[in-house]
Amino acid sequence: MALRAAVLRHLRVPIQTAPWRGGASLRLMSSHDDHITKDEVIDRVLSVVKDFPKVDPSKVSPDVHFQKDLGLDSLDNVEIVMALEEEFKLEIPDKEAVKIDSTHLAIEYISNHPMSS
Repeated sequence: MALRAAVLRHLRVPIQTAPWRGGASLRLMSSHDDHITKDEVIDRVLSVVKDFPKVDPSKVSPDVHFQKDLGLDSLDNVEIVMALEEEFKLEIPDKEAVKIDSTHLAIEYISNHPMSS
C-alpha cells in the first residue's frame, strides 16, 4: 500500500479543458487519450484469432463465429477472450466475456471500450 501511495504521489495525469456554459471551462482528466481506431481494432482482433493454435487463419474474417465457423469449444473461446484482453490491455468482465463468441462481437466491444489501447 505504501508503494502504491508513493507512485500515485508522483503520477502525472494529462488534462483537457472543455468549454462550459457561462464562459467557464471544465477540466476533463484522462489518463488514456490515445484511443485506437476501429480499423486498428479489426486488424488486431483478426490477428489474435488467426494466431490461436486451433484456428485455420484462412477462415478468419470480421464476422466469423468462434464455435460455429471455426469449430472451437467454450474453453477455446475463453482463451481467445483472454488473449484479446492481453492484446488490448483491458479487463473484460465475466458477464461481458461470455457474450463474446465471434470476431464481430469482439471488435464491437473493444472499439467501444474507452480504455482499449
